Amino acid sequence: MSTQVEQISSQLPAVSPDLVVTGDGRHWRVERCSTWLARQLSAPPDEVRGRDVAHLFRGSQPDLIELLNEAVTRDALMGDVLVRLPGGQTHVRLDLEPFGLADDYSGYRVALYLKETPRPEKVRPSYGLVGRSAGLREVLRKIEKYGPTDAAVVITGETGTGKELVAEALHRASDRNDGPFVAVNCSAISEELLESELFGHEKGAFTGAVRTHRGRFERADGGTLFLDEIGDMPLHTQTRLLRVLETGRVERVGAEREQQVDVRIVAATNVPLERAVGSGRFRADLYHRLSVLRIHLPPLRERLEDLAPLVDFFLDRFNRKYRRKVKRLTGEAMSLLESYLWPGNIRELRNVLERVYIETESEVIGARAFAEWVRERQDFTPGDWHPGSGAPIAPPFPLETEQRLIAQPETPLLTTLSATRPGGSTRPADLDEQSIRSAFKAAGGNLARAARLLGVHRATLYRYLDKLGLDRSALED
Repeated sequence: MSTQVEQISSQLPAVSPDLVVTGDGRHWRVERCSTWLARQLSAPPDEVRGRDVAHLFRGSQPDLIELLNEAVTRDALMGDVLVRLPGGQTHVRLDLEPFGLADDYSGYRVALYLKETPRPEKVRPSYGLVGRSAGLREVLRKIEKYGPTDAAVVITGETGTGKELVAEALHRASDRNDGPFVAVNCSAISEELLESELFGHEKGAFTGAVRTHRGRFERADGGTLFLDEIGDMPLHTQTRLLRVLETGRVERVGAEREQQVDVRIVAATNVPLERAVGSGRFRADLYHRLSVLRIHLPPLRERLEDLAPLVDFFLDRFNRKYRRKVKRLTGEAMSLLESYLWPGNIRELRNVLERVYIETESEVIGARAFAEWVRERQDFTPGDWHPGSGAPIAPPFPLETEQRLIAQPETPLLTTLSATRPGGSTRPADLDEQSIRSAFKAAGGNLARAARLLGVHRATLYRYLDKLGLDRSALED
C-alpha cells in the first residue's frame, strides 16, 4: 500500500491536493485525502481512502460527481468553484485538475484543491422588486434596515418606478406584517372627500353621509398606512394628519370624541417635498415629522442593467397570463429598449412589452415587433433608429417629472434658453455650439445634466452634437 501511495504522490503536482480520486465517469473512489478535509467529513484519513465519492460527498452543492465528470470532459483545470460540503456548514473554493489515467488504465485521476471560504451572505429577499443594479440593491438594503422600525418613511421616485411595491415591502419586513396594509392615493380623491376617506365620518356628518364610515386610519390599525402622492395633499388635511401623527388619535368627521389608533406611516411622492415646503404648498412641521427615513427609487433610465431581468420577469408573467411560451427578446430588440429613456419607467416598460407580446406570434420577439412603437416615438424624434446607432430614442413628451424631481438652481443660462421655448412647446430650441458648451460647463461635464439645463432631451442633445461634429473630448477642450 505504501508503495502505491508513493507512486501516486510522485505523479501529483508540487502543491499537495486535498483530495485525489479515480473513476470512470460513473463511479469515483478516494485515493488520498488530507487531514483537514477528513476532519470536515468527520472521518479519519485512513477510513476515507477507498470510499465511494458519491456516498462520501452526498448532499454537496453542486454535485461533486458532476463537477468531476465535467473536469475530465474538458481535460483542463476547473478553477474557483464554490461548493458547499455535506452538512451545509462549510463552504469551499474548489479547483479540479485532471492529471492522467488511473494505474490500471480503467479510469481517470483527478486532484482537488480546497480552500475554505466564509459562508456566503444570506440572499437578501427581493420583495417582488426585480433587478440587479447598485441602485436597487441599496433600496433592498434600506428596506431590510428600516422595515423592523416604526419610524415614518418617505419614498421618492418618478411615476412608475414601483413606490407602492417598496411600501408593501417595508410592511412585510416589519413586525406589523400580520396587520393590515392600507393604501390611499392623495391625488386621486377630491379635497372634499379626502378627510372623510382618511379619518372616517359619522352618519349625518354632511350631505350624503347616510351611514358611519371607518376611515383608512382605523382600517390600518395595527398595520401600515401608505399615503401615495402625499405632496398633493391639501393644506387643511395636512393639519389634521399632523395632529394624528403627534397624538396617535383620530377623530371622524362629525364625531365628538377621538379614538386611539396604532399605525405606521409610509408616504410617497414624485415631487420634492422640500420645494413644496418652500412654495408654501406643504407644511414644514409635517415634512419634518414624516421625513425620518427616506428611500429613493432611481428611474429606469439610470439603472438599465435592470432592464434584462425585468423583461424576463414580464415575459414570464405574460406567458402565464396568456398561456403561451415566448422565450426571450433578440439582442437587437434589447438594444432598442436600452436606447429609450423610459419616462414612464417600469410601468411603461410593462405596457410596451404586453402590447408587443399580444401582437407577436413567435417564441422569440425581434426588433421589428417594436416598429410601430418606434415610429410613434420618432414623431417626436426625427431620424431612423437602428442598432448600433448609439442615439437614444426620446420619449414622446418632455421628462417633466424628472425636472421636478431633480433640484436645479435657476441660472442665467437656463433662463435664456427657456425663453426660446414659448408656450411649453415640446420642440427643442435651436442649439448652437456656444450654448452647448456653456451648459456642459455649468453641468460639471455631465451630458445628461447639460441636456436638462438646456431644456431638451438627452437624445436631442446627442443629435446636435453629431450635427455640429462635437463629442465629449471636444467639449472638454
